[in-house]
Amino acid sequence: MTISMYRSSVGVFTQFLGSLSELLDHAAVHAEARKIDPSILLNARLYPNMYSLTRQVGEANRHAVLACALLAGVDPPVFPDSEPDIPELKARIARAADFIRSLPPAQINGAGKKEVVFTFRNGATRTFTGQSLLLTFSVPQFFFHVTTAYDILRHCGVDLVKKDFLGTPNQYLEASPSLED
Repeated sequence: MTISMYRSSVGVFTQFLGSLSELLDHAAVHAEARKIDPSILLNARLYPNMYSLTRQVGEANRHAVLACALLAGVDPPVFPDSEPDIPELKARIARAADFIRSLPPAQINGAGKKEVVFTFRNGATRTFTGQSLLLTFSVPQFFFHVTTAYDILRHCGVDLVKKDFLGTPNQYLEASPSLED
């Protein structure tokens, strides 16, 4: 069985963007129950030189959106460079998920061998094939940031379990064109 570039990108990113949004719901409930300012959680980090929860969420969004935009050959949406609260972070996640779901599967499925250029925040670039971008860079980056967001919340005492990280898996994926497309 083969799996398509679309399923490997949009299918994976949307599931975990959904769980990331739900993790923020848990954070909001935790803050309210403990009568703490939610910004304490949003500014929390696992170590002083690591990104805060807000930045972890932003980076997860960024990697999902940029990967799919590069694969599809379209411009990604731009998110404000501001300090959002929990509802704004959730809105950004929803906007990212809506964007990647809107991309035609055929555009992404046809990008496996296409050359794409990823631009880092500092302006440096790296060239990949679509498949190598997705499998060796964007998906690992995305999961690093989602996992770290989960870990920050756990570290702050938010009551989470592994299924909160996983979200609801899609148990019935349709057969798709191969990654070679």
